[in-house]
Formats: sequence, structure tokens, C-alpha cells
Amino acid sequence: MYYPEPIERLVENLTRLPGIGRKTATRLVFFLLNTKDSYTSELSKSLLDIKEKIRLCSVCFNITDVDPCRICTDERRDTSIICVVEESSHMMVVESANPGIYRYHILHGVINPIEGIGPDEVRIKELKERIVRERIGEVIIATNPNIEGNTTAHYIGEILKPLDIRITRIASGIPIGGDIVYVDPLTIKSSLENRKTL
Repeated sequence: MYYPEPIERLVENLTRLPGIGRKTATRLVFFLLNTKDSYTSELSKSLLDIKEKIRLCSVCFNITDVDPCRICTDERRDTSIICVVEESSHMMVVESANPGIYRYHILHGVINPIEGIGPDEVRIKELKERIVRERIGEVIIATNPNIEGNTTAHYIGEILKPLDIRITRIASGIPIGGDIVYVDPLTIKSSLENRKTL
């Protein structure tokens, strides 16, 4: 089907977004064509703003529009604990479950030798420097419980061991509300290893 060049270009650009196929992109373009000019102007401005105004916090490497970010400058948070996560989106999940408690350190990835990502490609060196500079007492490692996340957690644990601080790892196992019959053997094993006293 032939569309005018501006429509076709926008459809092509939208299909480059994750999870957006040509059909959905076309539907979005026609929605935008039929909406008020004020909405399309606001949408285009917000797209430009995320590229022009969003940057990484110089302390925790979270995405932010102010530096340091609002979490790092929140004086109500425990300054002796840092929760280490893979991505900013992971930090948002931890924060939604524990609002206002922790400060964070975002690695922006995990160690993955198969993809050529080593410790120098994620922000582990900066984490160690920050722990010394801020006199941190505990590091909670909240990377995903998969091969890459576990490798990264183990590496961080080894690197931080000489600092004589408490290093903890989030527990993994059967989710709340889950049915043990449908849980895979590795998760069962992890649940048993991470059991706690009642």
C-alpha cells in the first residue's frame, strides 16, 4: 500500500521501537494524523526533551534531569547502604517495593563474556570508589538471578571483600502466590538454599 513519504517515514521510524510492528505503527501514525496539533507538538517536544535533558546522575548513574538525582539528594534515605541494580528500570521496581529507604548504584549492564562485556564495561569501578568515598557499610546486590546477574554479583562480592563491609545478595526462589508444582528445579533449589528460620 502506498502512503505519502512523510507517513511512510514515520511508520518506518516507529517500527524501529521494540514491540512495534508495521500494523501498529501505521495505526499510531493515523491516530497522530487525526489528533489535535497541540498533542503532536507536545509529543515531539517530549521526544526531544528526553534526548536533550536526560543524563546520568554523577553519583549513582541513574537517569535524571537534575544532577545529582533526587534520590541521591534525599536526606531521609539511609546513607550507609547502597542497593546495586543492573538498570534504572530495575531501580524503579525495587523503589516501588521499598520507597524512600535505599540509595542506589546503577551498573548499566552485567558481565557477559559471550557478548564481550567485561567488568570495565559496567560501573563496578565507580561502585568501589563510591563505597570508599561515602564510607558505605552495606551493599545489597540486586542483579537478576540468571547466569550473567549471578556472575556480576559474585565478581562484585570478590572485588568488595577487602573493604570489610557487609555484602548481601537478594534472595531468589518461589514467588509469593506461586504454586510449587509449576516451579522449575533451579528455582526450587535456590528457594531451599535461601531458606530462613521461622
